[in-house]
Amino acid sequence: MLFVALGMALALGGLTQTLYRRPPAMVPIQQTESWWITRHEEIVARMRMGQVDLLLIGDSITQGWTDEGLRIWDSYYGRRRAVNLGFNSDRTEHVLWRMDHGEINGIAPKLAVLMIGTNNTGARKDPAKETAMGIRAILTTLRTRLPDAKVLLLSVFPRGASADDPLRQMNDAVNDLLHAYVDNEHVFLLNLNRFFLDEQGRLTQDLMPDYLHPNERGYQVWAEGMEGLIKTLMHE
Repeated sequence: MLFVALGMALALGGLTQTLYRRPPAMVPIQQTESWWITRHEEIVARMRMGQVDLLLIGDSITQGWTDEGLRIWDSYYGRRRAVNLGFNSDRTEHVLWRMDHGEINGIAPKLAVLMIGTNNTGARKDPAKETAMGIRAILTTLRTRLPDAKVLLLSVFPRGASADDPLRQMNDAVNDLLHAYVDNEHVFLLNLNRFFLDEQGRLTQDLMPDYLHPNERGYQVWAEGMEGLIKTLMHE
């Protein structure tokens, strides 16, 4: 009987682990490419210097402020002691790993701007609920580790040429779930997607030539779209 009881307990334990297993979007993991590790180490070194008021956190769309969007970045954020925490190909779980390994240590920013999730959609086609759970985990980490910072959560940008693009629809489904994470006291939500679309919901190549990443004009639209709220949240 003892072995039967033990077997049942082990089986129930395994079932419990299965039922409560976190989706990949919530399990911190690093990318292994050398450039990624180098960029991470450079950012950690920057954080040790302190004097950070604004963070922009995300994937290649955010990293692009250092390339296509550099002139716009310098104009809007150069004076704001801003740090770019965007990494090409990152999914929610990569952001979680980076925050767990020094990228938000020892700083007290006024505001963190977060947009992440399109690579969960594009690379792995995560269900919208799982991607949203990863975003929620990031928000929880930010609120826990940077309690005095406001968080501006951006809806995931549109992708694909038209509104019926399957990956666009998956991003839209993620965005529908983000409202539940907002309290308008510490976490705020801003959806800029309409600025990138025409009246038929088509994504213009004048702003995103590959239907995913903004060009310089796209970064200008992005900066203008959130400038008013950034000023408010940073008490400027």
